[in-house]
Amino acid sequence: MDTGSNRRTTSGDGTETASFAVPEMDCPSCAAKITSSVESLAGIAVVDPQVMIGSVAVTYDPKQTDRPSIVDRIEAAGYTVEGRTGSSSQSIAVSVPGMDCPSCANKITTSVQQLTGIHNIDPEVTTGTVHVEYDPSETTVDRIHERIKAAGYTVETRKTEQTDTFDVPEMDCPSCAGKIENALEQRTGITAYETQPTTGTVTVTYDTDQLPQTAVVEAITGAGYTVEGTRSTDPSSTIDDTRPREDPRAVWRSKRALKVYTGATFLTLGIALEYLLPSLNIVLASGLGQSIDLAELFYIIGIAAGGEAILHNGYYSARNRSLDIDLLMSLGILGAVLASLLFGEGLYFEGGTLAVLFSVAQLMERYSMGRARRSLDELMELAPETATVRRDGDEQSLHVDAVQIDDVVIIRPGEKVPMDGEVLEGESAVNQAPITGESVPVDKREGDDVYAGTINKEGYLEVRVTSVAADNTIAQIIEMVEDAQREKTEHEQFVDRFADKYTPVIVSIAVALLFVQPLVLGATWRTGFVQGLTLLVLACPCAMVISTPVSVVSGITSAAKNGVLIKSGPDLEAMGDVDTVAIDKTGTLTKGELTVTDVVPLDGTTREDVLRDARSLEARSEHPISTAIVEAAADEGIDERIVKQFESLTGKGVTGTIDGEQYYIGKPALFEDLGFDLTHHHVATDGGVAVTVQSCEHGQYLDLMDETVSDLQGDGKTVVFVGTADRLVGVIAVADEVRPGARHAIEQLHAQGIERIVMLTGDNRRTAQAIAEQVGVDEYRAELLPEEKATVIEACIEQSEGVAMVGDGINDAPALATATVGIAMGAAGTDTALETADIALLSDDITKLPYLAALSQKATAVIEQNIWGSLGVKMLLAIGVPFQLVSVIVAVVIGDMGMSIGVTANSMRLSRLKPDRFL
Repeated sequence: MDTGSNRRTTSGDGTETASFAVPEMDCPSCAAKITSSVESLAGIAVVDPQVMIGSVAVTYDPKQTDRPSIVDRIEAAGYTVEGRTGSSSQSIAVSVPGMDCPSCANKITTSVQQLTGIHNIDPEVTTGTVHVEYDPSETTVDRIHERIKAAGYTVETRKTEQTDTFDVPEMDCPSCAGKIENALEQRTGITAYETQPTTGTVTVTYDTDQLPQTAVVEAITGAGYTVEGTRSTDPSSTIDDTRPREDPRAVWRSKRALKVYTGATFLTLGIALEYLLPSLNIVLASGLGQSIDLAELFYIIGIAAGGEAILHNGYYSARNRSLDIDLLMSLGILGAVLASLLFGEGLYFEGGTLAVLFSVAQLMERYSMGRARRSLDELMELAPETATVRRDGDEQSLHVDAVQIDDVVIIRPGEKVPMDGEVLEGESAVNQAPITGESVPVDKREGDDVYAGTINKEGYLEVRVTSVAADNTIAQIIEMVEDAQREKTEHEQFVDRFADKYTPVIVSIAVALLFVQPLVLGATWRTGFVQGLTLLVLACPCAMVISTPVSVVSGITSAAKNGVLIKSGPDLEAMGDVDTVAIDKTGTLTKGELTVTDVVPLDGTTREDVLRDARSLEARSEHPISTAIVEAAADEGIDERIVKQFESLTGKGVTGTIDGEQYYIGKPALFEDLGFDLTHHHVATDGGVAVTVQSCEHGQYLDLMDETVSDLQGDGKTVVFVGTADRLVGVIAVADEVRPGARHAIEQLHAQGIERIVMLTGDNRRTAQAIAEQVGVDEYRAELLPEEKATVIEACIEQSEGVAMVGDGINDAPALATATVGIAMGAAGTDTALETADIALLSDDITKLPYLAALSQKATAVIEQNIWGSLGVKMLLAIGVPFQLVSVIVAVVIGDMGMSIGVTANSMRLSRLKPDRFL
């Protein structure tokens, strides 16, 4: 039995959820038909068809039904479930030499069990081997390896084991994948495989001692599919790579399209004979008071050719008692033919028009959906598929899947960067727009990171690879954009509920109109039938149902192309409702890089003395302030002195012995604890700097706290003191520079309707106030710990429609998780940030915030326009039907096909919004 299940999970209430691949389900009518059929089974809790990805998720009680029964009901609705045949369980043996005790085995077992799809784990301590039985439709060998590594153990791959990825473009559905899997299962030496119909690739891990690469290719070709390329861990592989993408325009060359063209041709010939050349419209047959002329014959042929697919789908709808558009249109077409044959009403033209135009509408819907799906393919095409790699002194061209971490990649001017990596040699300007959306090329030099898919503009670069192709930034973006389409927005859920009520109501009105017109209002039966038929066309809610998913796909893919990664449709929708934005200061409004701004020598010392002592102590610390001081001293050529007995004073500073004397550097509070009166510090000289020296009965003194420190902090700077236990050497101020576009971004956010912007920081209040005034935020909260930022977010949520939190995705994780929408900034190449936030800005460009706000607001507006526009048009047309103002043609062309095209075109407008507009 073909189970067709791609994924299965078990919940705490005993129900299971399985996903079934149904590629032929490409419209809301199909989804309704399948839902009706599956719900007839006992034990079905939820049926969730997702038209955009051709998948049906079913939650069911395994005690009352099973997956094969669900497959039977889907196929009974007239659709093919394409998926894995036979057992969905595979076993692998993983070599883990470090697992040498029961405690190790338990740790590994606990870690691997966190994956879904794990059936059994059997660790053998004596051999250092972990046997894992798993469902390959729910997890992969790589994920199992990752979980073992996460437990703290190294996975050892056999030297004779090789992993190859084969390009099989003809494998475009789960059914095809099942055939190939069956062929691979029959081969000895294959330890793991993974088929991916969406990309047309088959990844196979096999023992080269038992099975050569050519035998794997033979297994795939033996299943009836051609291997057109491979990416291998074996550098000797020479098969070229191809990655075919489906062209949405292919729908117009399909068999159904050809039938529709035929139907349209005969429909046109019939119209010409009836209205333009009536003398040629001869009677072909007559009897029982009825006759059929040549024009009517052409109409009948048009009905047969154009309506064949409609009648086929309508049959399965009736069989499953599903009141959907296919059944309604089939009844309309057959009703027109029967009324003409039995009652002489002459409705062949109406029937032919309905068959041809509705088929065109469905083809147009499929084409529009294909265009929306195509936008994801464009992301996949960003990164090149080959890389020039230097190995053992030689340059060779390899597929990116064969490139390994620490390989050195050569990138010449004008070439795309093939892998994520770190620049080892060379300098160049790199266009990062494909990944981060930055409009200006970024200068790259030794030590800088580069990302796959970006473009090397002018210089020569040698780059050390830091991640394999499957784990690079663009691969993560593609995976997340694919996942983003699966979760339904609130608008989508509303439309689904509305559509369940809308169609039965309109159908009831259509039936009533059929009888009310002739029986009550004295109209002809022909008039009643035509008007009832017209209302049946308007009963289809297709345009409404596709309006939201098409908008979500367009908005999310457009954002991804501009360096903004939105995790899901609900996140896009939620961002559109945000009226309060909380922004972390460091690294978001500021550059996040501290620099020394002021040095105040005291007691006769010099600037060089202060920096030398400070560098000597701070060189042993990893604090950001320490780094800034060390870099400033190094830039001025100031050497450090030998420090002994170094000690970190948590929360205050550091201390150490220099030339036998104890030195300190840290916050003012540290020196107050040492006994200094920082409000009345006596000095012999002002050190040649602009500080206010005051006089008292004991000589000259400085008010360091209320004047010097206060003035520096008032400018947004952080102050540290340098000295010994009995004298001060000097004061150093460091600051984090405000981003050049920060104030403009805040102004643009306000212009987009964001009512309240709050800055959050762990810095002192004086520094926070200074930065807040510079950038123009409405409020600020200072001296906050990470968990306290989350508390502030909770308070903002109580006072707002929605709160977005913008941070770095790491230190601000609690606040990001608490906010309505969490936004991580500068997330390119940062796994943690990509995982933590709901939305990720891949660059450090704060001007992307107003773009994000505008896009999400526009997306929400477009969705509402699509929903209410399509509903409004249908209702206006429905009102006009009884007054004979709306014909079948108008209903199909405007109410059905026109609105489907309209909502798609309206959704595609989201791609026109660019970040440049907000600069």
